[in-house]
Amino acid sequence: MATLTVPPVPPSPRDDALQLYRAFKGLGCDTSAVINLLAHRDATQRAYIQQEYKTIYSEELSKRLASELSGKLESAVLLWLKDPAGRDASIIRKSLVEIRSLEGATEVICSRTPSQLQYLKQVYHSLFGVYLEHDIQANTSPGSDHQKLLLAYISTPRPEGPEVNREIAQKDAKVLYKAGEKKLGTDEKTFIHIFSERSAAHLAAVSAYYHDMYGHSLKKAIKNETSGLFELALLTIVQCAIHPGKYFAKVLHKAMKGLGTDDSTLIRVIVTRTEVDMQYIKAEYSKKHKKTLNDAVHSETSGHYRAFLLSLLGPNI
Repeated sequence: MATLTVPPVPPSPRDDALQLYRAFKGLGCDTSAVINLLAHRDATQRAYIQQEYKTIYSEELSKRLASELSGKLESAVLLWLKDPAGRDASIIRKSLVEIRSLEGATEVICSRTPSQLQYLKQVYHSLFGVYLEHDIQANTSPGSDHQKLLLAYISTPRPEGPEVNREIAQKDAKVLYKAGEKKLGTDEKTFIHIFSERSAAHLAAVSAYYHDMYGHSLKKAIKNETSGLFELALLTIVQCAIHPGKYFAKVLHKAMKGLGTDDSTLIRVIVTRTEVDMQYIKAEYSKKHKKTLNDAVHSETSGHYRAFLLSLLGPNI
Protein backbone atom coordinates (compact mmCIF):
# COMPACT_ATOMS: atom_id res chain seq x y z
CA MET A 1 0.00 0.00 0.00
CA ALA A 2 1.19 3.45 -0.95
CA THR A 3 1.48 6.41 1.44
CA LEU A 4 1.18 9.12 -1.20
CA THR A 5 -1.60 11.62 -0.51
CA VAL A 6 -2.96 13.51 -3.51
CA PRO A 7 -5.67 16.19 -3.48
CA PRO A 8 -9.19 14.73 -4.01
CA VAL A 9 -9.52 16.99 -7.03
CA PRO A 10 -5.98 17.80 -8.16
CA PRO A 11 -5.43 20.97 -10.20
CA SER A 12 -4.88 20.53 -13.93
CA PRO A 13 -1.28 19.75 -14.98
CA ARG A 14 -1.24 23.13 -16.68
CA ASP A 15 -2.13 24.92 -13.43
CA ASP A 16 0.56 22.91 -11.64
CA ALA A 17 3.14 23.87 -14.27
CA LEU A 18 2.21 27.56 -13.90
CA GLN A 19 2.45 27.30 -10.12
CA LEU A 20 5.89 25.72 -10.31
CA TYR A 21 7.08 28.44 -12.66
CA ARG A 22 5.84 31.08 -10.21
CA ALA A 23 7.80 29.32 -7.44
CA PHE A 24 10.98 29.57 -9.54
CA LYS A 25 10.58 33.24 -10.41
CA GLY A 26 12.03 36.13 -8.49
CA LEU A 27 14.92 36.05 -6.06
CA GLY A 28 15.49 32.51 -4.86
CA CYS A 29 13.14 29.60 -5.27
CA ASP A 30 10.02 29.07 -3.17
CA THR A 31 11.19 25.58 -2.25
CA SER A 32 8.28 24.88 0.09
CA ALA A 33 5.80 25.51 -2.73
CA VAL A 34 7.72 23.13 -5.02
CA ILE A 35 7.79 20.39 -2.36
CA ASN A 36 4.13 20.81 -1.41
CA LEU A 37 3.10 20.42 -5.01
CA LEU A 38 5.36 17.61 -6.28
CA ALA A 39 5.20 15.48 -3.12
CA HIS A 40 1.41 15.25 -3.56
CA ARG A 41 1.18 14.16 -7.21
CA ASP A 42 1.23 10.56 -8.40
CA ALA A 43 3.40 9.19 -11.23
CA THR A 44 0.85 9.90 -13.97
CA GLN A 45 0.22 13.44 -12.74
CA ARG A 46 3.97 14.13 -12.52
CA ALA A 47 4.40 12.97 -16.13
CA TYR A 48 1.62 15.31 -17.33
CA ILE A 49 3.04 18.24 -15.36
CA GLN A 50 6.42 17.72 -17.04
CA GLN A 51 4.78 17.63 -20.49
CA GLU A 52 2.83 20.84 -19.80
CA TYR A 53 5.88 22.61 -18.39
CA LYS A 54 7.90 21.81 -21.50
CA THR A 55 5.05 22.88 -23.79
CA ILE A 56 4.59 26.25 -22.05
CA TYR A 57 8.20 27.17 -21.23
CA SER A 58 10.22 25.18 -23.82
CA GLU A 59 12.35 23.85 -20.98
CA GLU A 60 12.62 20.51 -19.17
CA LEU A 61 11.19 20.76 -15.66
CA SER A 62 13.97 18.46 -14.41
CA LYS A 63 16.62 20.87 -15.76
CA ARG A 64 14.96 23.82 -14.07
CA LEU A 65 14.68 21.93 -10.78
CA ALA A 66 18.35 20.94 -10.99
CA SER A 67 19.29 24.63 -11.26
CA GLU A 68 16.92 25.74 -8.46
CA LEU A 69 17.57 22.98 -5.89
CA SER A 70 20.78 21.50 -4.55
CA GLY A 71 22.24 18.67 -2.52
CA LYS A 72 20.14 15.85 -1.12
CA LEU A 73 16.85 17.60 -1.82
CA GLU A 74 17.77 17.95 -5.50
CA SER A 75 18.68 14.22 -5.70
CA ALA A 76 15.42 13.17 -4.04
CA VAL A 77 13.13 15.44 -6.09
CA LEU A 78 14.76 14.59 -9.44
CA LEU A 79 14.47 10.87 -8.68
CA TRP A 80 10.81 11.32 -7.67
CA LEU A 81 10.07 13.11 -10.95
CA LYS A 82 10.93 10.03 -13.03
CA ASP A 83 8.56 7.17 -13.84
CA PRO A 84 9.26 3.97 -11.82
CA ALA A 85 11.20 2.13 -14.55
CA GLY A 86 13.24 5.20 -15.51
CA ARG A 87 13.99 5.74 -11.85
CA ASP A 88 15.20 2.16 -11.39
CA ALA A 89 17.30 2.44 -14.53
CA SER A 90 19.00 5.62 -13.34
CA ILE A 91 19.68 4.17 -9.86
CA ILE A 92 21.26 1.07 -11.41
CA ARG A 93 23.29 3.06 -13.92
CA LYS A 94 24.62 5.40 -11.23
CA SER A 95 25.43 2.49 -8.92
CA LEU A 96 27.17 0.40 -11.59
CA VAL A 97 28.91 2.99 -13.74
CA GLU A 98 29.27 6.28 -11.87
CA ILE A 99 29.93 5.53 -8.21
CA ARG A 100 30.85 1.84 -8.61
CA SER A 101 29.16 1.03 -5.30
CA LEU A 102 27.09 -1.97 -6.26
CA GLU A 103 24.68 -2.27 -3.31
CA GLY A 104 22.04 0.02 -4.86
CA ALA A 105 22.01 -1.82 -8.20
CA THR A 106 21.93 -5.20 -6.46
CA GLU A 107 19.00 -4.19 -4.25
CA VAL A 108 16.93 -2.77 -7.10
CA ILE A 109 17.50 -5.71 -9.45
CA CYS A 110 16.91 -8.39 -6.80
CA SER A 111 13.72 -6.82 -5.39
CA ARG A 112 11.84 -6.36 -8.68
CA THR A 113 9.39 -8.75 -10.37
CA PRO A 114 10.22 -10.48 -13.67
CA SER A 115 7.83 -8.23 -15.64
CA GLN A 116 9.30 -5.12 -13.99
CA LEU A 117 12.78 -6.34 -14.94
CA GLN A 118 11.80 -6.97 -18.56
CA TYR A 119 10.44 -3.44 -18.91
CA LEU A 120 13.39 -2.00 -16.98
CA LYS A 121 15.81 -3.57 -19.48
CA GLN A 122 14.02 -1.88 -22.40
CA VAL A 123 13.99 1.50 -20.63
CA TYR A 124 17.64 1.11 -19.63
CA HIS A 125 18.66 0.54 -23.24
CA SER A 126 16.59 3.45 -24.56
CA LEU A 127 17.98 5.84 -21.91
CA PHE A 128 21.65 4.90 -22.00
CA GLY A 129 22.13 3.24 -25.40
CA VAL A 130 23.65 0.16 -23.81
CA TYR A 131 22.18 -3.12 -22.62
CA LEU A 132 21.84 -3.63 -18.88
CA GLU A 133 23.56 -7.02 -19.25
CA HIS A 134 26.58 -5.26 -20.75
CA ASP A 135 26.84 -2.77 -17.87
CA ILE A 136 26.55 -5.58 -15.32
CA GLN A 137 29.29 -7.55 -17.07
CA ALA A 138 31.57 -4.53 -17.39
CA ASN A 139 31.17 -3.24 -13.83
CA THR A 140 30.97 -6.28 -11.57
CA SER A 141 33.80 -8.70 -10.71
CA PRO A 142 34.36 -10.87 -13.80
CA GLY A 143 33.08 -14.40 -13.32
CA SER A 144 31.98 -13.72 -9.73
CA ASP A 145 28.94 -15.43 -8.24
CA HIS A 146 27.42 -11.99 -7.75
CA GLN A 147 27.78 -11.23 -11.46
CA LYS A 148 26.41 -14.65 -12.49
CA LEU A 149 23.38 -14.27 -10.22
CA LEU A 150 22.50 -10.76 -11.45
CA LEU A 151 22.80 -11.82 -15.09
CA ALA A 152 20.68 -14.93 -14.50
CA TYR A 153 18.13 -12.97 -12.46
CA ILE A 154 17.46 -10.35 -15.14
CA SER A 155 17.28 -12.82 -18.02
CA THR A 156 15.37 -15.83 -16.63
CA PRO A 157 11.59 -15.74 -17.07
CA ARG A 158 9.91 -16.62 -13.77
CA PRO A 159 6.24 -17.12 -12.95
CA GLU A 160 4.72 -14.33 -10.83
CA GLY A 161 1.57 -15.97 -9.53
CA PRO A 162 0.91 -17.40 -6.04
CA GLU A 163 0.91 -21.05 -7.20
CA VAL A 164 3.47 -23.31 -5.51
CA ASN A 165 4.30 -26.95 -6.14
CA ARG A 166 4.89 -28.16 -2.58
CA GLU A 167 6.90 -31.21 -3.63
CA ILE A 168 9.34 -29.18 -5.71
CA ALA A 169 9.63 -26.56 -2.94
CA GLN A 170 10.48 -29.27 -0.41
CA LYS A 171 13.00 -30.78 -2.80
CA ASP A 172 14.59 -27.36 -3.40
CA ALA A 173 15.00 -26.87 0.36
CA LYS A 174 16.87 -30.22 0.55
CA VAL A 175 18.99 -29.39 -2.51
CA LEU A 176 19.99 -26.02 -0.99
CA TYR A 177 20.89 -27.70 2.31
CA LYS A 178 23.09 -30.21 0.48
CA ALA A 179 24.67 -27.44 -1.62
CA GLY A 180 25.41 -25.31 1.42
CA GLU A 181 25.40 -26.29 5.04
CA LYS A 182 25.78 -30.02 4.53
CA LYS A 183 29.01 -29.85 2.57
CA LEU A 184 32.44 -28.36 2.99
CA GLY A 185 32.42 -25.21 0.95
CA THR A 186 29.35 -24.09 -0.99
CA ASP A 187 27.95 -25.11 -4.35
CA GLU A 188 27.13 -21.56 -5.47
CA LYS A 189 25.88 -22.76 -8.87
CA THR A 190 22.92 -24.49 -7.21
CA PHE A 191 22.00 -21.36 -5.25
CA ILE A 192 22.16 -19.27 -8.44
CA HIS A 193 20.03 -21.79 -10.34
CA ILE A 194 17.23 -22.01 -7.73
CA PHE A 195 17.19 -18.32 -6.82
CA SER A 196 17.05 -17.11 -10.42
CA GLU A 197 14.53 -19.64 -11.75
CA ARG A 198 11.89 -19.89 -9.02
CA SER A 199 8.99 -17.52 -8.38
CA ALA A 200 8.79 -15.38 -5.24
CA ALA A 201 5.91 -17.49 -3.89
CA HIS A 202 7.94 -20.65 -4.48
CA LEU A 203 11.03 -19.25 -2.70
CA ALA A 204 8.90 -18.20 0.27
CA ALA A 205 7.68 -21.81 0.50
CA VAL A 206 11.25 -23.14 0.16
CA SER A 207 12.28 -20.88 3.03
CA ALA A 208 9.42 -22.17 5.23
CA TYR A 209 10.30 -25.82 4.45
CA TYR A 210 13.98 -25.13 5.13
CA HIS A 211 13.12 -23.84 8.59
CA ASP A 212 10.83 -26.82 9.30
CA MET A 213 13.42 -29.37 8.19
CA TYR A 214 16.64 -27.90 9.56
CA GLY A 215 15.55 -25.81 12.55
CA HIS A 216 16.77 -22.44 11.33
CA SER A 217 16.08 -20.04 8.48
CA LEU A 218 17.34 -20.15 4.94
CA LYS A 219 18.43 -16.56 5.56
CA LYS A 220 20.76 -17.74 8.32
CA ALA A 221 22.15 -20.46 6.06
CA ILE A 222 22.88 -17.85 3.35
CA LYS A 223 24.70 -15.69 5.91
CA ASN A 224 26.79 -18.67 7.03
CA GLU A 225 27.60 -19.91 3.55
CA THR A 226 28.12 -16.78 1.46
CA SER A 227 29.53 -13.28 1.79
CA GLY A 228 29.74 -9.84 0.21
CA LEU A 229 27.57 -8.80 -2.72
CA PHE A 230 26.57 -12.39 -3.52
CA GLU A 231 25.18 -12.73 0.01
CA LEU A 232 23.38 -9.38 -0.34
CA ALA A 233 21.78 -10.48 -3.64
CA LEU A 234 20.57 -13.83 -2.27
CA LEU A 235 19.24 -12.24 0.94
CA THR A 236 17.42 -9.52 -1.02
CA ILE A 237 15.76 -12.10 -3.29
CA VAL A 238 14.61 -14.39 -0.47
CA GLN A 239 13.54 -11.61 1.94
CA CYS A 240 11.58 -9.80 -0.77
CA ALA A 241 9.92 -13.12 -1.65
CA ILE A 242 8.80 -13.57 1.97
CA HIS A 243 8.02 -9.99 3.06
CA PRO A 244 9.30 -6.96 1.11
CA GLY A 245 7.99 -4.54 3.78
CA LYS A 246 10.14 -6.17 6.44
CA TYR A 247 13.16 -6.19 4.16
CA PHE A 248 12.96 -2.49 3.30
CA ALA A 249 12.26 -1.52 6.93
CA LYS A 250 15.56 -3.23 7.76
CA VAL A 251 17.41 -1.43 4.93
CA LEU A 252 16.08 1.94 6.14
CA HIS A 253 17.02 1.21 9.76
CA LYS A 254 20.56 0.28 8.72
CA ALA A 255 20.84 3.50 6.68
CA MET A 256 20.04 5.60 9.76
CA LYS A 257 21.82 3.54 12.42
CA GLY A 258 24.94 4.82 14.18
CA LEU A 259 26.86 7.95 13.32
CA GLY A 260 25.80 9.70 10.15
CA THR A 261 23.09 8.75 7.68
CA ASP A 262 23.35 6.89 4.40
CA ASP A 263 21.26 9.43 2.49
CA SER A 264 21.50 7.75 -0.90
CA THR A 265 19.88 4.62 0.55
CA LEU A 266 17.30 6.69 2.42
CA ILE A 267 16.35 8.54 -0.77
CA ARG A 268 16.38 5.39 -2.94
CA VAL A 269 14.09 3.36 -0.69
CA ILE A 270 11.63 6.11 0.27
CA VAL A 271 11.28 7.45 -3.28
CA THR A 272 10.97 4.03 -4.96
CA ARG A 273 8.59 2.47 -2.40
CA THR A 274 6.24 5.40 -1.62
CA GLU A 275 3.82 4.41 -4.39
CA VAL A 276 4.28 0.67 -3.84
CA ASP A 277 4.25 -0.63 -0.25
CA MET A 278 5.39 2.15 2.10
CA GLN A 279 2.42 1.57 4.43
CA TYR A 280 3.71 -1.96 5.11
CA ILE A 281 7.30 -0.76 5.51
CA LYS A 282 6.18 1.82 8.09
CA ALA A 283 4.17 -0.79 10.00
CA GLU A 284 7.15 -3.19 10.08
CA TYR A 285 9.50 -0.41 11.13
CA SER A 286 7.31 0.61 14.09
CA LYS A 287 6.82 -3.00 15.15
CA LYS A 288 10.53 -3.76 15.18
CA HIS A 289 11.99 -0.51 16.51
CA LYS A 290 9.22 0.85 18.78
CA LYS A 291 9.58 4.13 16.92
CA THR A 292 7.84 5.34 13.77
CA LEU A 293 9.75 5.60 10.51
CA ASN A 294 8.65 9.26 10.30
CA ASP A 295 10.25 10.00 13.69
CA ALA A 296 13.46 8.24 12.66
CA VAL A 297 13.65 10.20 9.38
CA HIS A 298 12.80 13.43 11.22
CA SER A 299 15.72 12.99 13.62
CA GLU A 300 18.21 12.08 10.85
CA THR A 301 17.40 14.82 8.31
CA SER A 302 16.74 18.55 8.26
CA GLY A 303 15.31 21.47 6.30
CA HIS A 304 13.49 21.12 3.00
CA TYR A 305 15.05 17.69 2.45
CA ARG A 306 13.36 16.46 5.64
CA ALA A 307 10.07 18.12 4.66
CA PHE A 308 10.08 16.39 1.27
CA LEU A 309 10.80 12.88 2.62
CA LEU A 310 8.18 13.27 5.37
CA SER A 311 5.60 14.42 2.80
CA LEU A 312 6.20 11.20 0.85
CA LEU A 313 5.94 9.11 4.02
CA GLY A 314 2.51 10.51 4.84
CA PRO A 315 0.92 10.71 8.32
CA ASN A 316 3.11 9.81 11.29
CA ILE A 317 1.54 6.51 12.33
